[in-house]
Amino acid sequence: MDIHTTILLLCILLVYNLNTTNCLTLGLNEDHVSNAMLDKTTHHFSNHRIGYDDDDGDDMGRMDDGDEDEPWTMVQKSGKQFVVNDQPFYVNGFNTYWLMVFAVDASTRGKVTELFQQASGVGMTVCRTWAFNDGQWRALQKKPSVYDEDVFKALDFVVSEAKKFKIRLILSLTNNWDSYGGKPQYVRWGKEAGLNLTNDDDFFSHPTLKDYYKAHVKTVLNRVNTITNITYKDDPTIFAWELINEARCTSDPSGDKLQEWIEEMAYYVKTVDPKHLVEIGLEGFYGPSTPNKVPINPNTYCQQVGTDFIRNHQVLGVDFASVHIYADSWISPPISDTHITFTKSWMQSHIDDAEKYLGMPVIFSEFGVSAKDPGFNTSFRDSLISTVYNTLLDSARKGGSGSGSLVWQVFPDGTEYMDDGYAIILSKSPSTTKIISRHSTRLTLFNSLCNWKCRWGCKKRHGFDEFDYRAEL
Repeated sequence: MDIHTTILLLCILLVYNLNTTNCLTLGLNEDHVSNAMLDKTTHHFSNHRIGYDDDDGDDMGRMDDGDEDEPWTMVQKSGKQFVVNDQPFYVNGFNTYWLMVFAVDASTRGKVTELFQQASGVGMTVCRTWAFNDGQWRALQKKPSVYDEDVFKALDFVVSEAKKFKIRLILSLTNNWDSYGGKPQYVRWGKEAGLNLTNDDDFFSHPTLKDYYKAHVKTVLNRVNTITNITYKDDPTIFAWELINEARCTSDPSGDKLQEWIEEMAYYVKTVDPKHLVEIGLEGFYGPSTPNKVPINPNTYCQQVGTDFIRNHQVLGVDFASVHIYADSWISPPISDTHITFTKSWMQSHIDDAEKYLGMPVIFSEFGVSAKDPGFNTSFRDSLISTVYNTLLDSARKGGSGSGSLVWQVFPDGTEYMDDGYAIILSKSPSTTKIISRHSTRLTLFNSLCNWKCRWGCKKRHGFDEFDYRAEL
């Protein structure tokens, strides 16, 4: 018996063993609710399992415009969890940062569709990608407030294709690093304009550079998609806006400069777009505001980069926390069991803090292991991914803050030349693909079993405490 059949049977048993009607939809009896839930679960599994019988693979996983069972609405936050259509929404997703650049050229545009098709085929529901390319090859923003319309149309294509495959997007608005321009490019633009700038961290404090960034934010959020005719700030396909990828401000280890920037920019994004969620894009390092937690950092340098996990995420306008996990970069390149131990403790610490101090969901928005690491093998990668998934399932069973993960990164076939060592090509990674698919199935079942009106009190009546989500992972 395969995993999908097993879970469907478990779903039937769980539904028919309900002893109360607290979680039932108003106006329906238990038989109606049971059948509706079973139909919904079966429909989802048929659209997300690996191995389609349909000869026309082009439509695999696509959203039907007439699909009224799952309205395409905004992701929202309710306390420590995400919610869509009054149901919990736990995330199994991925990163592919270069989608906009690939969509510019007709010869590579199909890779965007291929990626979404394959990711949807294993049940992944969220993709994190760049909504910036500053002053470099195929730049979206060629110079401050000057845009290449062809590149913007490519981003339109990415957003429209994501919706077709029921994938939501976390769009990052700039980079801390030089790749794709980012913070260093804004500083170069400032110097070209005659500003007296001393280092790249002036990005966070100089009024003109902040105005450059705000102008970009306003332009992207107010963009009207040329394919869907939907303004970005009104599009439910966008899960959230990310202020900046992996912000660091090493010139001010106190964290004050970056904190002020986060406060200003989170507020600004919300004034332009109050509908979407906002996150910062941090790696999760603890800082001066919590000296007792600094030893949890993977190395001593992390406390000197100007970030402060708890303090930064207490800012008004920030809706959920982001954390990255790179034991191979932060601790040591050769793979070892210490990487697994660190991953568990790093995740649990941030889940606990998101619950106790922040009262918000946390997504582990980048994690992975490089094939270039000494001693790398697929079994270790599978073990690492399973560790991340198991930790999140443990949190989900308790209604905790651990709300999802985004593996770094998933590539379609034929894009190996873009691989930084972390890429997972699903068709060439059967064991990893199986783990991802099973995790998606478990999250789908979990998301479907309990309507938000249960207020999580029904989890015991549903048998969640007895059900082992991690079996066979």
